[in-house]
Amino acid sequence: MGYNKDNIEQLLSRLDWIIQDLETEEPSFRESIDSVAPCHRKSALNLVHYTTLRKHDITELQRGLRKLGLTGFSHAEGHIKWSLVRARFILERFLNGTGSEPETRVNVDKAHELLTDHTLSLFGSRRGGRRVRIMVTQPTESAFDYELVHSMVENGMDCARINCAHDGPEIWEKIIGNVKKAAEEAGRTVKIAMDLAGPKIRTGIVTPGPRVIKIGPKLDKRGQLLVPARFTFVAEEHHDSSTAFLPVDGSWLKKLRKGDKINFRDTRGKKRKLTVLKVQDGKAIADCKKQSYLESGIRLKRNGNSFQTTVIGEIPALEQSLKLKEGDILRITKAVTPGENAKFDDQGNLLAPAHISCQMPEIFGKVKLDEPVHFDDGKIEGHVRESTANHFDVEITRARIGGAQLKAEKGINFPQSDLGIRGLTDDDVEDLAFVVKHADIVNFSFVSSKQDVEDLFAKLKEYDAMQKIGVILKIETKPAVDRLRTILLTAMQTCDVGVMIARGDLAVETGWGHMGLVQEEILAVCGAAHIPVIWATQVLENLAKKGLPSRSEITDATASLKSECVMLNKGTYINNAIQLLDQILTEMEEYRAKNEKMLPKYEGYMN
Repeated sequence: MGYNKDNIEQLLSRLDWIIQDLETEEPSFRESIDSVAPCHRKSALNLVHYTTLRKHDITELQRGLRKLGLTGFSHAEGHIKWSLVRARFILERFLNGTGSEPETRVNVDKAHELLTDHTLSLFGSRRGGRRVRIMVTQPTESAFDYELVHSMVENGMDCARINCAHDGPEIWEKIIGNVKKAAEEAGRTVKIAMDLAGPKIRTGIVTPGPRVIKIGPKLDKRGQLLVPARFTFVAEEHHDSSTAFLPVDGSWLKKLRKGDKINFRDTRGKKRKLTVLKVQDGKAIADCKKQSYLESGIRLKRNGNSFQTTVIGEIPALEQSLKLKEGDILRITKAVTPGENAKFDDQGNLLAPAHISCQMPEIFGKVKLDEPVHFDDGKIEGHVRESTANHFDVEITRARIGGAQLKAEKGINFPQSDLGIRGLTDDDVEDLAFVVKHADIVNFSFVSSKQDVEDLFAKLKEYDAMQKIGVILKIETKPAVDRLRTILLTAMQTCDVGVMIARGDLAVETGWGHMGLVQEEILAVCGAAHIPVIWATQVLENLAKKGLPSRSEITDATASLKSECVMLNKGTYINNAIQLLDQILTEMEEYRAKNEKMLPKYEGYMN
């Protein structure tokens, strides 16, 4: 296509058709637009315009405009109608020397202003030169280790995330107290965001193993000591069964001092001696040069004095797992019985398949034959081969070579099943009473429909918190993506609203091959609504947990500049992850440039 009159007239005709369609669609959404908060009125109209545009395949229009050096609309989602009218004005002037400037709508500057204002209102002031905020998931230790929290704030945490699926109000309140104290000392504002657990479908318990902990030093290839074994003792009343801390009597723990020696015999009768390195914040850390096996009831002697003894409290049982390979049958049961591996006779004949319960009994009877089922973030896949009111059997169709391990509390996804599960559970309603009193933001898990948002808002109104707390919608199911426009228009009834792209569950729900497209489309739709986006799940995961990032993690962290906030999960090296992410976001922001996109017809979020 060149610069001749006919080609330009074709472009003008195509623009007129699209602009007319946008204006025709407006009345059918007038009620929805009028119901949003005044701060979102222009944004809601722009969202309707953008999603209407995406009913058209405008790739040829884009190519034609680019050949003339004009915008291709690939980054115009925040000001779409103004951009269309502006392009038409330029073509009209180019062709005839006439044309009227587009009236003031949401233009480039206004779109940027709206998104900036909404982000500021939800997350607070930006940190230094960094536009993208950092949200950090808090571990249980944050309730007892103030220095850990203080370091997070100093290193760049803008928002502290607490997951209501873990711990309870007593721990949550202590974490919040430490975050606020650290923020005040740093002279900064750090928002508190709390996740409602939502109706996540998980595997039930597995028959537990023995209550034993093995703690050993790190040795080189010649067996020489590199790093001593590290023991951490905590008072029994503060013990978290999900950690490897050793519970002991609190009064005994308070008497420990740096340099003290602790003697004991491990489960094998081996004599062991520990040296206390540090006693602080209700914990004692000690080193040992030899490997030890510990269990509940082992007697500890301080400085060898039998009058200063205590015993190790209840140690959590070793976590067990089911071993699954392709072709195996796994029975999912409604009855809450501990999961077990398959059983065979002496000749190797199957007596009973592996089985495990499901924590959501409502799904039984709704799962249909041949529907796909994914376990543990898609690590194990299968299809339903039998379904009854009390169980369903899944044939494993994909598992890693050599077999996969399925543990308790792992997610189960049904990407093609209509289970009719609502987003707000009874537990969520109970937790919400705490959240509205102590948090700045509520993260709403597994929202899948307009009704889910309305249910949450009804409860917030009961607590007189509708305009007092921010709401982040976690988009992690295929129905949520399909209904995104309606969900956003409903959520925009409150001013402080954001969207979290929960990429872990979302990838499993929509398929790994589609995740890139789905992620980009959510970013675009939220950009059209001027709603801040949180980039979540496995950002710098290796660094946070193991201390060393992968190359792909660095690329992913850089890509997060498309969002307004990035979420980090907890890990031993979380402060290293915060520091690196802060550096990446600060340094790369100046050089960030989005790639041009083509806009084919797309109606994936129009329901």
